[in-house]
Amino acid sequence: MLRSTLWIFVAALLAAVFGFLGVASAAVWMAKVLFFVFLVLFLGSLLGGLLRREGTSIIHSDTRSKEIS
Repeated sequence: MLRSTLWIFVAALLAAVFGFLGVASAAVWMAKVLFFVFLVLFLGSLLGGLLRREGTSIIHSDTRSKEIS
């Protein structure tokens, strides 16, 4: 998704250079929206991973691996 945002931003820059201001402003708006969607999804994923990781401990995983062996 971040890659899509960057491509749309590059398209907006090229459109602005060649004078297509309507296209450039629409592409900039779309790149901003995609960036913020990416940012919210990334932060949600990061928070979810941290919350999931809090429930496990090193001691628990060590004893579990000894039980399996």
